[in-house]
Amino acid sequence: MHDDRTLVEARLKRVLDERIRPAVYPESVPLDVAVWNAPDEPVPVAEGLAATPEPIAVGARWGAPWGTSWFRVTGTVPEAWAGRTVEALLDLGFDENMPGFQCEGLVHRPDGTPVKGLNPRNQWVRIGAPVEGGEQVQLHIEAASNPVILDYHPFLPTRLGDKETAGREPQYRLERMDLAVFDETVWQLVNDLEVLGELMAELPVESARRWDILRAVERALDAVDLQDVNSTAEEARSQLREVLAAPAVPSAHRISAVGHAHIDSAWLWPLRETVRKVARTTSNMTALLEDEPDFVFAMSQAQQWAWVRDHRPEVWARVKKAVADGRFVPAGGMWVESDTNMPGSEAMARQFVHGKRFFLDEFGIENDEAWLPDTFGFAAGLPQIIKAAGSKWLLTQKISWSQTNRFPHHTFRWEGIDGTRIFTHFPPVDTYNCSMKGAEIAHAANNFKDKGVARHSLAPTGWGDGGGGTTREMVAKAARLRDLEGSAIVVWETPGEFFRKAEAEYPDAPVWVGELYLELHRATLTSQARTKQGNRRSEHLLREAELWAATAAVRTGFPYPYEELDRLWKTVLLHQFHDILPGSSIAWVHREARRTYDRVAGELGAVIDAAQRALAGEGSTALVFNSAPHSRDGVPAGAAAAPRVDGEVRLAPREGGGHVLDNGLLRVEIDERGLVVSAYDLDADRETIAPGRAANLLQLHPDFPNMWDAWDVDEFYRNTVSDLVDVDEVGPAEDGASVRIVRSFGASRVTQVLSLSPGERRLSIDTEVDWHETEKFLKLAFPLDVHAERYASETQFGHFHRPTHTNTSWESAKFEACNHRFVHLEEPGWGVALVNDSTYGHDVTRTVRAGDSGTTTTVRVSLLRAPRFPDPETDQGTHRFRHALVPGAAIGDAVREGWRINLPERRVTGAREVAPLVTVDQDAVVVTAVKLADDGNGDVVVRFHESRGGRTRATLTAGFTIGDVTVTDLLERPLADAASPDREGDRIRLRLRPFELVTLRLGRA
Repeated sequence: MHDDRTLVEARLKRVLDERIRPAVYPESVPLDVAVWNAPDEPVPVAEGLAATPEPIAVGARWGAPWGTSWFRVTGTVPEAWAGRTVEALLDLGFDENMPGFQCEGLVHRPDGTPVKGLNPRNQWVRIGAPVEGGEQVQLHIEAASNPVILDYHPFLPTRLGDKETAGREPQYRLERMDLAVFDETVWQLVNDLEVLGELMAELPVESARRWDILRAVERALDAVDLQDVNSTAEEARSQLREVLAAPAVPSAHRISAVGHAHIDSAWLWPLRETVRKVARTTSNMTALLEDEPDFVFAMSQAQQWAWVRDHRPEVWARVKKAVADGRFVPAGGMWVESDTNMPGSEAMARQFVHGKRFFLDEFGIENDEAWLPDTFGFAAGLPQIIKAAGSKWLLTQKISWSQTNRFPHHTFRWEGIDGTRIFTHFPPVDTYNCSMKGAEIAHAANNFKDKGVARHSLAPTGWGDGGGGTTREMVAKAARLRDLEGSAIVVWETPGEFFRKAEAEYPDAPVWVGELYLELHRATLTSQARTKQGNRRSEHLLREAELWAATAAVRTGFPYPYEELDRLWKTVLLHQFHDILPGSSIAWVHREARRTYDRVAGELGAVIDAAQRALAGEGSTALVFNSAPHSRDGVPAGAAAAPRVDGEVRLAPREGGGHVLDNGLLRVEIDERGLVVSAYDLDADRETIAPGRAANLLQLHPDFPNMWDAWDVDEFYRNTVSDLVDVDEVGPAEDGASVRIVRSFGASRVTQVLSLSPGERRLSIDTEVDWHETEKFLKLAFPLDVHAERYASETQFGHFHRPTHTNTSWESAKFEACNHRFVHLEEPGWGVALVNDSTYGHDVTRTVRAGDSGTTTTVRVSLLRAPRFPDPETDQGTHRFRHALVPGAAIGDAVREGWRINLPERRVTGAREVAPLVTVDQDAVVVTAVKLADDGNGDVVVRFHESRGGRTRATLTAGFTIGDVTVTDLLERPLADAASPDREGDRIRLRLRPFELVTLRLGRA
């Protein structure tokens, strides 16, 4: 037989595009349209319905950026359509290639009842099936004219990302407002031909199955009368039934399709718009669930569920019913799909506490899975947090975006820093917006790396980001793929059903140890410095507020602010979403975030002040409150007392120019350029700075990545660097005991103050940058005389080691990495720590010196970037950073100094010292939370972990009489398999594994 394959395939495409798809709606009549434009922010539904609209014609432009327009569409069903299925076709000016990234709408009935969302791939509203002739139609559309930020030429700077700069130019053109007859037979034919055509394209040319499908498609096309598609569609379908009925082979890959609509809680739109995106999508999905009995939809992010509950109660009622039916599934058990690299220990824990508790309280549902398809890599401390929250599975997707190395598994056990292993799945479909195309299904089966030992994978299916979720076309395609020769088997299932099957079939899944590093989006560790500083400060203020409020409640009867702390925690957790904290959202989002963090700081400051004053009482004694988990200047952890500081700091001229700081423990030489040329550990008789090098060196790189400006820094940025050694001023600061340095470069200015503290082996570096560069990357470098093949970065509840060399492509790809409060390098017996109060990104490199063959290990902290997309003014203005170099530091010193710089002392005058509510006699055990139990019964909850990576014994002593002592999970529920604590009165003896995380609930006798 002659090969006519390409001829038939081309015929299929044209006939589908030009004849069959248009015949889905064979008859239509226009609707009358009127519009009312809300004057500013969105208005309540009742106000939008009550407004008086003005007529508008199809073809007219509408919608200022970020505006809301209420369209009223009215019409009459023609008498000739009686008994047929009729739908309204409502095209606001959609671009079908941009679901989720442009205008959207929510359709209401005249009484305000929501019907469904309108999106580029979902423009229809069912009027009736069948309808009555002469039926009157009236619908109201709340339309959001969200501007297109990420356009066909992506990453171009735009002022559209903030309502304050976006202007008023209409963004869209009204395209179609019609009533139309819906021909379901033709629609089914479209789905038949799409499924078979897409499957055919994925099969080998030489396979018999491909040719069977080709001939059947050809017969179907022959059966179609191109001038009368509607009357011949059923005959065309009959030609396809045999090939559609052929069952899949027994070895076919099995895909659990999960209805999905990945909605970023903020990104190229503000938080307030996400509230409406979620309402539109949940309206769509509850309607689809009613129409499609096999369909299952899962939605993560408890915050988004809470928005529906609080803002759209009529939609919430439909959601609750669908949840009760088991088909609308709460997923993930987190407050938002957060970044996992930068949130601190307690914040990461509270993502699960507040997320899981919401689903338990609202639905009685316990989430077993963490659901994080789009997060930019995963910190090594996460597995034990997932387990401590009572969960056991993790789903992610973003690792497929890595630029350099392909991850070797799709299903595996992920081992964290303490040895906890979590069963993890990484869907081989390589998208969290699967649309059931044949290419996607074939890719999932072919790409799956665990063939031969496993055959199950998951496909999150639906348009995200306000694109409307799963469509009826996706459901129709999945029905045809349920058992189809040549294809993977597709079945709608919940995440839990998938994970149970996948784990059962693959009990010996391979193990991946350590962080899941994304080889992309590395610059998210630095972009939008104020957002990151707001997060870090808020995390530590929450710690302080809980600690002092709990202490005051136990000691003085101070009213513990349960509701206020709950609300503020949720606010901070929301802003850890993976496009807010990473700095990859539009200007509007970060402008609002700065204001929110200021408000959070004010409220938490008031709680802290009130609790401390209640504890101190009225008096004139100067007290220092120490919120850190280690003693400071003689003040115990979690206590208040008068500090004891011994020693002095001397500032003297340096021979050859510059200055010398000396406190008897550390002698620091600062040359005439304001660079640290020596940091000498006097006790160890050891130099810190590499020979011939200078630390506190600001370095400026060009920073213009190939794409994803706010997200990415590409490795070639290192090819060009400017050392900022020119100086405007170097001299004593106002206190006479520290050195002030001023530099200018480009349009920017840096002021630094370098100081020592009495009795401390710590060089403090306070940096203020008035930053006005664009597309530049500012680093602060410390070349250290340390031979280290690896270094430690703090992560949640411990630290994680990375190599300093680049032996493999995996190591080389980690040229920018995350730390929390410290990085630490050491040779046996001596180390150096670099601690910070608000930076995350850093790099560590090593070279061997030509002169003495010694090793120089350089640590550089990332201070600022200046990308122009999606916020063209990213980080312009003044920033303040605090860092400290700690020579002679063991890992425990790094832990202590990291806490110290983030929890500065608070001074209060009062009548009495304050004893700690709990104490631990071993500094290796770090208490991360002291609080009252969330259920309000007055129990004290203490969370702690081993911080140095070794086994330890310690005693925890309560500063109050305790009753029952219970080991709990993060949600403060008893752990069934936990051993009873070894206690003697108010003392509890502890034995901890490396990095072990423990939560104790202490009853008050």
